[in-house]
Amino acid sequence: MPLSKVELYAAIRHDARVEGLSSRALSAKYGVGRRTAAMALESVWPAPRKQLPPRISRLDPFRATIDQILREDLDAPRKQRHTVKRVFDRLTDEHDARGVTYSMVRAYIAGRRPEIRVEEGRGPPQVFVPQTHRPGDEAEVDPS
Repeated sequence: MPLSKVELYAAIRHDARVEGLSSRALSAKYGVGRRTAAMALESVWPAPRKQLPPRISRLDPFRATIDQILREDLDAPRKQRHTVKRVFDRLTDEHDARGVTYSMVRAYIAGRRPEIRVEEGRGPPQVFVPQTHRPGDEAEVDPS
């Protein structure tokens, strides 16, 4: 069972104190580098992980275009609205969207279409209202 980083640091410090192992022996025993063993001996807590900057999607330059298409579809009759395939085809043909895949467009539209409806005031957000029946309330019974 792999140890968490805190448990690993504690085990390294314990073996260094109790058994008197060198940093080379500790790194060999636990399968970590000597720098990791040295850091475990210096500090009780491991350093926090470095946060990576958010990755830029290849779809980012075309999000405004897709949003505009979806906003125009709100006023169009049902049969004339854009399908995901049609939006993808328009991006590749009219806007030269290289590197954008159909699945990227599909995933974006699936999440964005309901948000646009709410932003434009065309529909309430989807909500769930649980029905509760308190003990002793009248039961709904068919009188037949």
